Amino acid sequence: MTPLRQRLVEELTLRGYSDRTIESYVAVVARLARFYHAPPDHITEDQLRSYLLRLTTTLAPASVSQALSALRFFSERVLGRHWTILDLARPKRDKKLPAVLSREEVERVLAAVRVPEYRVCLTLIYGCGLRLQEGISLRVADIDGARGLLHLHHGKGGMDRVVPLPSAALPLLRTHWRTHRDPEWLFPAPPRRRTDRSPTSASRPVHPTTLQRAFARAVVASGVPKRAHIHTLRHSYATHLLEAGVSLLVIQQYLGHSAPSTTAIYAHVTRELRESALDPINGLLSGLIAPR
Repeated sequence: MTPLRQRLVEELTLRGYSDRTIESYVAVVARLARFYHAPPDHITEDQLRSYLLRLTTTLAPASVSQALSALRFFSERVLGRHWTILDLARPKRDKKLPAVLSREEVERVLAAVRVPEYRVCLTLIYGCGLRLQEGISLRVADIDGARGLLHLHHGKGGMDRVVPLPSAALPLLRTHWRTHRDPEWLFPAPPRRRTDRSPTSASRPVHPTTLQRAFARAVVASGVPKRAHIHTLRHSYATHLLEAGVSLLVIQQYLGHSAPSTTAIYAHVTRELRESALDPINGLLSGLIAPR
């Protein structure tokens, strides 16, 4: 590890950044260095401007925003520089509504997942409204079967939260755990070679890419004509709860959103809420337009 990379990791660690954020920030700075075949502390602001322009025209706005945050932190906290271009660059963000699956579509997609372990994990992600990393990182000790709760630790922003565990999920999880009996991980990475059935702990949980690929194959196999990904299950969870009459405030707590405005987007994609407004909308012009 180079001294600059070591300094970046240390500065991020001191400020309490998560391991995933540290990994992402280091990768951003490394890509900049590889692009110019030069150490990142030798790159000029004009070169940085050209690089950011390239990112803006090739990457999604969210990826550009992450790169800006990483490069700003690196320049100010590690190099002690202030690059004006990092204050001026602002990627335009499209305000798109999230894709949502109907309950029937969720059932079709999950039924098309071929590997049972992945099907159980994806079912839990939907049934508890989890993020991908939250789902695969669950430990056996996180399941509170007596109270019907799921404890989530170090979620986005380092927040812990508790979400209801659907009653049908508990026997499903118990049956799944008996297939591997890992004492730590609920969804352990498959061992390269198993010589016995002893309950030895896996070194890590299943890899997120493995689950993403399994879900993508299931979407195709199910015939659902939507561009769905694993996070779509979380969007669907929130939308289905809202349609069932659960308040936005409660859904916000279950999802772990820090601001109500983040959760409020689901009010725009809920079919029942849209349909409830049809009669008032149709009545706006009642009596104003004479029938022909």
